[in-house]
Amino acid sequence: MADFTPIATLEGDARFDAYVARPEGDEAKAAIIVIQEIFGVNAGIRTKCDNWAKAGYIAYAPDLFWREQPHIELDADVPEDFQQALGHMQKLNQDQAIRDIEATIKAARVAVNGGKVGLVGYCLGGRLAFMAACRTDGDAFVAYYGVGIDGLLGEQHAIGKPVLLHVPTADHFVGPDAQKAMHDGMADNRHVTLHDYDGLDHGFAAELGARRDEDGAQLADGRTAAFFAAHLA
Repeated sequence: MADFTPIATLEGDARFDAYVARPEGDEAKAAIIVIQEIFGVNAGIRTKCDNWAKAGYIAYAPDLFWREQPHIELDADVPEDFQQALGHMQKLNQDQAIRDIEATIKAARVAVNGGKVGLVGYCLGGRLAFMAACRTDGDAFVAYYGVGIDGLLGEQHAIGKPVLLHVPTADHFVGPDAQKAMHDGMADNRHVTLHDYDGLDHGFAAELGARRDEDGAQLADGRTAAFFAAHLA
């Protein structure tokens, strides 16, 4: 069962929608928050949620662009959509987005009766997942090809829960220098694990479209599933 559900902001002065997918029987072992790419809560992100529900989790995908325009859905393979998505990303207040993610964590924790909440994000969402690891009370965090994480390393001292980063080595948005900074900068952080994916590019784990690399996606998603199974139990 899946549908959009309103979530109250932390301030309680507004509500925004999140796509919520529930497991069969509505008995969830934990919650997972799927953080969108720059393309909104589109079919690919909703499929991610649906897959987590099939695995026994209740999954949430908050609409982080709602203050500008609710329910944006764009296709990464359409050039015009890609340009629109870049514009939406530039308008997003990321600190405010973290607060909306925190509000989603709060709602998800209630839904699992105080149980654990994991977060997984892609692209922009990967960056936000790392920021959330530094700033929220989630229980486990996964970032796929997060952009600009090398510029956030000064916050990593606040990480107190497990973090998993998937890093494609041919990412044309996260170059070799940024990747090296991430590896070097977090080498001594016992909470953080990085996995490289040789020769793969940004978006390799997208559910739909031309960016997907099937072998790479299966490998990374398998690692993510094992990570959440270990840390959300």
